[in-house]
Amino acid sequence: MTVPQIPEGHAVCRYCRMVRPAEGPSCPSCGAALDIRQKVSRSGWVEQPPIKDMARIQFGQSRVQIEGTYVPVADFSLAEPDWIFFAHHALLWTEPGVRLTNTSLAGGWNRMLSGLPLIMVEAHGPGRVALSGDRSGEVVALPLMPGRQIWTREHRLLTATGTISYTWQQTGVWYTTGSGDDEETHYPLGQIGDLFMAQHSPGLVLLHAPGNTFLRDLAPGETVLVQPGALLYRDVSVTAHLHMEYPQGARGVSWRKTFSQRTVWLRLVGPGRVAVSSVFGHTTSLAVNQHSPATARQW
Repeated sequence: MTVPQIPEGHAVCRYCRMVRPAEGPSCPSCGAALDIRQKVSRSGWVEQPPIKDMARIQFGQSRVQIEGTYVPVADFSLAEPDWIFFAHHALLWTEPGVRLTNTSLAGGWNRMLSGLPLIMVEAHGPGRVALSGDRSGEVVALPLMPGRQIWTREHRLLTATGTISYTWQQTGVWYTTGSGDDEETHYPLGQIGDLFMAQHSPGLVLLHAPGNTFLRDLAPGETVLVQPGALLYRDVSVTAHLHMEYPQGARGVSWRKTFSQRTVWLRLVGPGRVAVSSVFGHTTSLAVNQHSPATARQW
């Protein structure tokens, strides 16, 4: 990543890495609180501080204010040239002057098969509009400079600015259980991942993350195993692989045979930043097909 030029009286945010004023209650690019001590575990994970109630984030000629802490609301004040897009169920309230339109997403057929929304809503300024993830957790702000791309887990998007382009890709992380008519394919990471990129001007992506969020920067070739359901976002330079482990010494243990005590992991390989959430879904099933693209290890 290119090191930004730091003007006098400014610093680099420890969380979004954008240049910010040295003084102030929060980073104007991501909303991270500046008056707290950075918390780093011995294992190298950095706790993402929750955006404080009523903190403001600037983008374009507009801003968004994050209101509340248990179920945060993103309260947008949109200037006339700015707009955002989001899934229709995230809309909490809007002023009559905000122009709402529908927009379709690319790859509609595959998105329909995977259960993802086909239609998104665009909100164009001027005016105010508010969105909510409708469940407890945190809002995570990802400001993107032109050319930067980020991968996020499906169903975590709250909204993105109109300067952000969106596409999706197959995750390639899957395995099968059973055989014949009982064969079933599992996607512990989800079948689809979302890709966001700022094009010609800076943009902003807001995610809704259940639980607490933790960050880690992986060096080239450095790996870490995480619960597949915990991954929130990653740099596109970080690769993800399916990894399985079985208890050592158990009778008949083989990744080609049925065994119910295995652990399903996601192996992340650097370089790049990864973020995980402390709330995740468990992946438990009974058998792995020998053709699954996985690695196995005993513990």
